[in-house]
Parts: sequence; C-alpha cells; structure tokens
Amino acid sequence: MQWYVVASVLTILTSSQGILTTLSQSNGGYKYDYATVPFLAEVFKLIVSSVLLWRECQRSPSPKITTEWRSVRLYPIPSVIYLIHNNVQFATLTYVDTSTYQIMGNLKIVTTAILFRLFLRRKLSNLQWMAIVLLAIGTTTSQVKGCGETSCESLFSSPIQGYMLGALSACLSALAGVYTEFLMKKNNDSLYWQNIQLYTFGAIFNMAKLVMDDFRSGFENGPWWQRLFNGYTMTTWMVVLNLGSTGLLVSWLMKYADNIVKVYSTSMAMLLTMVMSVFLFHFKPTLQLFLGIFVCMMSLHMYFAPPTMLVDLPLTAKASPESLVEVSVDRRTSS
Repeated sequence: MQWYVVASVLTILTSSQGILTTLSQSNGGYKYDYATVPFLAEVFKLIVSSVLLWRECQRSPSPKITTEWRSVRLYPIPSVIYLIHNNVQFATLTYVDTSTYQIMGNLKIVTTAILFRLFLRRKLSNLQWMAIVLLAIGTTTSQVKGCGETSCESLFSSPIQGYMLGALSACLSALAGVYTEFLMKKNNDSLYWQNIQLYTFGAIFNMAKLVMDDFRSGFENGPWWQRLFNGYTMTTWMVVLNLGSTGLLVSWLMKYADNIVKVYSTSMAMLLTMVMSVFLFHFKPTLQLFLGIFVCMMSLHMYFAPPTMLVDLPLTAKASPESLVEVSVDRRTSS
C-alpha cells in the first residue's frame, strides 16, 4: 500500500474526530465518561493487531518477533511521554485560552522537524525546511481570528508560564512521535507485534488513569468497570472506532513513512475539519481560513514535489559525436 493512500485516509479520519466528538455530546455535555474512550480505543487497537499478527504467523516465512526484555522495555516510554503531555495540556489551559492554545500547538510542526533531524539523523533540504515553516504559518493563519474581535487581544496577554507550558507541550508531542518512529524502525520486527507492545502499555496506562480518577472522586460513581459503557450511543462507538483506526494508521506511517508525513496529514485534517464545520455547524469561514489553506497547499507541494518541478535547473549540454572524434584525434597526435 502506498503511503499517500494511508495518509489521505488518516486525514479524513482525523478531520472527523472532532466532528464525531461534538455530535456525541448531549445538551452541551457528555453522558458518558470521556476518559473511557481512549482506553477502549487502545483495547480495540490491541485486538486488531493481535488478529493481524495471528494471520501473519499462519504464513510462511513467519514474521520476526523480538521478545528480549531489552527491546520490550522501550515500549512503555511513548505512553509515559503522552501521559506527561496530557497533564501539561491541562496545566497550559489554566493560563491561556483555547484559541491561544490551539495556535501555540502549531509549534509541534517545527519541533517535530527539529527532533526528526537531531535524533533520527534524517536530512531535510532547504526547500523542505521552508515548506515546514510555511505549514506552521498556514495552520496558524487559519486559526487566528479577526483582530477586531476581543479574542485577538488575548493572544499575547497570557502569563509567561502559559507560553512556556505551551512550548513544552509541543516539544513533548513531537518527542513522542519521533521516539515512536525510532521504535518502529529500529529492527525488522512485525508491525503488528510492535503494535501489540505499544497498545498493551497504552491500555495499562489508560486503565491506571481510570483507577486514579476513581480514588480522586472517592468512588462516587462506583468503580470504572461498572460505568465503562454507561451513556454510550452509536456515535460514541464511532468515536472509539475512529480513534482506534487513526492510531493503527499512524503506526503504519511510522513504520513505512515518517513523522513529517503524519504532521502534514494531521495539519490538513485540521483545515478539512474547519471546512466541514461550515456545512455541519454553520461555522462562518474567514479570510484567514482561506489564506491558511492556500499557504498549506503551497507547503505540501514544496515538500513532496520533485526539485525539478520547483526550480528551473540548467540543462547539461550533451556532447556531440563530432566533438568526441575531435578530442580522440587530438589525444593521438599529442601522444
């Protein structure tokens, strides 16, 4: 399967996440415990990966599976990073408003490229660096509201702690992605076996969060396993399946493509979500949205297009047969 097909499907699924989550609300709130959604998504990914690994083992030759503890012990690290990242997210939102946080979140585009270069030793051309910066500018432009609105004034009026935590959140998000790519490519193990290791620890950490929430609330609503499916509707299950499928596609891209492809996919998904919101939720499109989409399209073309399509390279003159004959004659006479 080609990477651009997977990236396109990932863009569509990611863009529908926010829409499905909004549709799963009832009277502006959630009737279900939204902390159970990531846990069930991890379980879904674990089941799918286990079935696919079983099918892969039926074929010949058998897939490579590394069970050494030195290799397995590396797989909880992404879950730990994401756990810290989620807590930093909540801390950031205590200092800045939602629009400012979304704009600062675009820092992860650049930080992903930097960590991609430093830790994975992947070289990017000058045009690709320019394309990544353009992508960050385009996504930011699409999110900035009109300067006549009061929210525009709050963009630079937050405490310094908010901006520092926002930058830390972007770095943690990029670090988790780059480290996951390192894990997926460090050996030739089966993709499904690597997924099983990732999602097993992911499910454990999400379950631990549910237990901690129970202790914090004093088991007011009972233990988490008794309310696991309370309030779930068809839309809620679609959110779970969407989140799980997105994770499986991301792991495929980490194995067979790279983080930059994922960054472009999720960035385009954000723009697609805004466009779809115009028709579904009567969201009013702004000039900034159209400018942001245009800049992001330019960035996409700059990064993935062959250099010959972007720069007029001088054509090298081919030597004619007559000139070759003259050169050979001169060499004979001089000898």
